[in-house]
Amino acid sequence: MVVETITDGGVLYGLLAVGAGLATGLAGIGAGVGEQGIGAAVVGVVAEEPGFLGKGLFLMLLPETLIIFGLAVSLILMFAWTPFA
Repeated sequence: MVVETITDGGVLYGLLAVGAGLATGLAGIGAGVGEQGIGAAVVGVVAEEPGFLGKGLFLMLLPETLIIFGLAVSLILMFAWTPFA
């Protein structure tokens, strides 16, 4: 069995770009899915009890941290990881 290695830097950096895009995109989709249920619940609670607005806004911000983590992974893939080091 012949094992070929990737020696072309363009292919490897292209795969890194695809991985970085997937990390950010899938994190955004996941945050959106989580946000839809939380947003509906917060609007319902705040309509009945306006005192819960601060807690509701905090709960709506929690899924957004997932996007920050995805962006951090993307930046690490694109700029900090060098495949030929």
